Amino acid sequence: MKTNKRLIPGFGISMGITLALLSIMVLIPLASLVVFTAKMDLSDIIKVITRPRVVASFEVSLLTSFIASVINAVMGVILAWVLVRYDFPGKRILDGMIELPFALPTAVAGISLTSLYADTGWIGGLFADMGIKIAYTRVGITIALIFIGIPFVVRTVQPVLEKIDPLYEEAAGILGASRTRIFRKVILPELRPAVFTGFGLAFGRCLGEYGSVVFIAGNQPYETEITPLIIMSELQEYDYPSATAIALVMLAAAFLILFLVNLIQIGNSKILKGGH
Repeated sequence: MKTNKRLIPGFGISMGITLALLSIMVLIPLASLVVFTAKMDLSDIIKVITRPRVVASFEVSLLTSFIASVINAVMGVILAWVLVRYDFPGKRILDGMIELPFALPTAVAGISLTSLYADTGWIGGLFADMGIKIAYTRVGITIALIFIGIPFVVRTVQPVLEKIDPLYEEAAGILGASRTRIFRKVILPELRPAVFTGFGLAFGRCLGEYGSVVFIAGNQPYETEITPLIIMSELQEYDYPSATAIALVMLAAAFLILFLVNLIQIGNSKILKGGH
């Protein structure tokens, strides 16, 4: 009987290295949040995370991150569709530019967006003439979060689109289905898990984003002050327990979003398997 040889032998060694790296890079840093927060009484923790200024920052971060992630989910699908289904001059350049937010330092992105959308900027000036202010508002924060979150959706949806067999679409078209119906009934069910995954990844990144947002936000308490800035302020005052308590809330929110996304993916997989 023939056995398949693995390229990397030694399950025990490879699993040990994997767990060690995972512990050093992910589990131990996250556990430190719990350890520092545990130094406080429960009443003190509740008092810190329910301060009006902190609650207002939670609202700003969660609301703008959610709106940006929803927009990214829609625009990411459109961008991935264009990159996969069409050939045009400059396609490779556009494809490479999608990953620019990954490579660009967040502070550079923040300064660039602020200069562009300020009342004296190219785009901000046009809206300022109409009485619309973008920079130093929640709209500006959302734009910055869209910028840093869009690659997550595009790169998650793109491989799925590439693997969809066009024969299914052709068969549906032959049977008389319109283009809209083909997209809703044939393509969208295949894309849905990837879209939710990209949404969850973008949302998690947006929640913790600091560098590209802090410049364009204006940091007005109760209006445009984001939670990461509150955490930085606590750290600058050497109040580590309070900073970790606030950070723990954001970590819990990110975990909850990813957990819900995974539940939706499992449900979609069961539906697709049942349909087949």
